[in-house]
Amino acid sequence: MADIKAPVFPESVADGTIVEWHVTEGQQVNRDDLLAEIETDKVVLEVVAPDNGVVTRIVKQVDDTVLSDELIAEFEAGASADAAPAVDPNQPAAPVQERQATDGGEPVQVTDKKGEADHKDQSPAVRKAAKESGVDPKDVEGSGRGGRVTKTDMSNPTLKADSSIKSDSGRPVAESTGERTEKRVPMTRLRKTVANRLLAASQETAMLTTFNEVNMKPLMDMRAKYKDQFEKRHGTRLGFMSLFVKAATEALKRFPAVNASLDGDDIVYHGYYDIGVAVSSSRGLVVPVLRDTDSMSMADVEAKIREFGGKAQEGKLGLDDMMGGTFTISNGGVFGSLMSTPILNPPQTAILGMHAINDRPMAVNGEVKILPMMYLALSYDHRMIDGKEAVQFLVTIKELVEDPTMLLLDL
Repeated sequence: MADIKAPVFPESVADGTIVEWHVTEGQQVNRDDLLAEIETDKVVLEVVAPDNGVVTRIVKQVDDTVLSDELIAEFEAGASADAAPAVDPNQPAAPVQERQATDGGEPVQVTDKKGEADHKDQSPAVRKAAKESGVDPKDVEGSGRGGRVTKTDMSNPTLKADSSIKSDSGRPVAESTGERTEKRVPMTRLRKTVANRLLAASQETAMLTTFNEVNMKPLMDMRAKYKDQFEKRHGTRLGFMSLFVKAATEALKRFPAVNASLDGDDIVYHGYYDIGVAVSSSRGLVVPVLRDTDSMSMADVEAKIREFGGKAQEGKLGLDDMMGGTFTISNGGVFGSLMSTPILNPPQTAILGMHAINDRPMAVNGEVKILPMMYLALSYDHRMIDGKEAVQFLVTIKELVEDPTMLLLDL
């Protein structure tokens, strides 16, 4: 008999919540088969089978809070489940009810088969979305062939007129009366963490934001000229983020206070450059970290960002991917944002916000020209960074982006 335990969490992660079991008691599994998923404040961690065998007992149930390295199940290596009923891992576990035995004995567990057929034609993406939102696909108007509910339907559900949906706790999570629909779902652990951190950043720091604008034409011309050669040579597409990362790295070298953090009454100056890049995922905004960006090429940056993006969409980002970071870049422009005030990611003392590129009339040497312009925003902790340093830091990034050759020539 062996123990299945929760992963060892880093010091910054206190606990996690079991969001899904992919097996049932008595089920036979193979080595490295996915057993359960545990959601922490940062990522969803997977628990896999240590060997071929049988899961003999599940100790922690869905929605239970687990601590680092805590027992969640028992496992017997090398055993077979010949005597156990076959279980289809794609089918949701049937609910178990209790009824009193007719002879006055102990309560007898009865498996309720009702509803098994209700979900058999749903895709895994729909079942996952239903679990995350608490909305039963049966109560959602489907837009697919034959009225099937799709993942898009679950993302923004239109409820059937007669639906009245309850959460697992019995609290209504969505109600529909005619065309007027409301939906109430519990916040995910990730959303709670983001909310708490943003609130703390606004309350516990002296946050200030300075703005500037950058002419993107030189960078766009360079990209148009070399993008095909770049992709052929390095196997990844050339985007704008890599140059902003390299420009920010050079600016951080010149202004060490922007690359520092506060620890109580101490200022910690970091001798390395780990830049977090905000990435959107189905679970919310996550910030994986590029390590030692001063030693990375633009191709390395582009490839790593693309890797992070894929992991974020699949929910495969690990804790190591998002730990630490000395500076953050957030690109709201990909969603159409013209200007915004990014919020600090403590204990970091600054964050750069990129925005949409729009053609605007600009005065150039006494003439009006139409140029592709982008607003940049730098939010910083005024306790640590003076306004002069913040403005000069942002101007440095502007100059490097407007003349990319300065980076190549180390000017």
